[in-house]
Amino acid sequence: MMPGVMTPGVMTRRASQRGFALLIVLWSLALVALIGTQVTSAGRTEARIAGNLRAEAVAEAAADAAVQVAALHLLDASAARWQAGGTIHVVKLPQASARVVIEAEGRKLPLNTAPTLVLAALARAVGAAQPVAARIADEIGDWRGPADFPLRFGAKAPQYRAAGRLYGPPDRPFRTVSELRLLLAMTPELYERLAPHLSTYTESTPDLKTADPQVRAVLQSLRAEGVQPLAFDEPGVFRVTAVATGRDGGRFTRVAVIRLAAQGANAPPTRPFDVLEWSDGSGADEP
Repeated sequence: MMPGVMTPGVMTRRASQRGFALLIVLWSLALVALIGTQVTSAGRTEARIAGNLRAEAVAEAAADAAVQVAALHLLDASAARWQAGGTIHVVKLPQASARVVIEAEGRKLPLNTAPTLVLAALARAVGAAQPVAARIADEIGDWRGPADFPLRFGAKAPQYRAAGRLYGPPDRPFRTVSELRLLLAMTPELYERLAPHLSTYTESTPDLKTADPQVRAVLQSLRAEGVQPLAFDEPGVFRVTAVATGRDGGRFTRVAVIRLAAQGANAPPTRPFDVLEWSDGSGADEP
């Protein structure tokens, strides 16, 4: 074979090598393109997540600000003062707006101080049969009271153990109305009807003029029978629900229970209000 002259076999091998190299280059380009696509997609996803987090943060800040605005309006002694009830108040903010509803806790029966007689009457008023109402009332009394033995229709730790429960009455005031779900005689349906008329944030029996309609009917019925539950003046306690919506679509619900400071010349200097509850409003009815 003459020098410099390629045989057909050599030419075939070199062509094959060039084809293989081209294939590697093409695969490399495809891999780079795929990586680029993934990086771009990941960047877009991260940007969307960051945008959603920012939108939610803006809405949360707006809801918190709306609660503060509501508190200031509740402290207002003028005719422009916001009233508790079903009125929806709109708070406009630079990057969001919020819808605010205020509910007076003082319209409800105080769960931790209401006599069992009154609690039984309320349970009957919302649809419980007499035996069930009596059990509910006495179980509430046993839950919040330190006595060693149960009331007539109540239950203490032995009765809860006999019912297969791994808990018993803590012998302390209710911390939340939702603890009522743990009573032996309580059903989900009865709880849903009873809970809206009870509060753990007040101690006085409501005034007839301001009590919610169901509570007012119960109190009027008891007074006609000569029963006069204890009532006294106490600072106003209000539940504020603020639902904020941001310009970027973020949405957040803040539920706060606030107690206004005692007013009057003899009242000691204090904060204008105290926050008794501060939650994200999961499951709350939105205005």
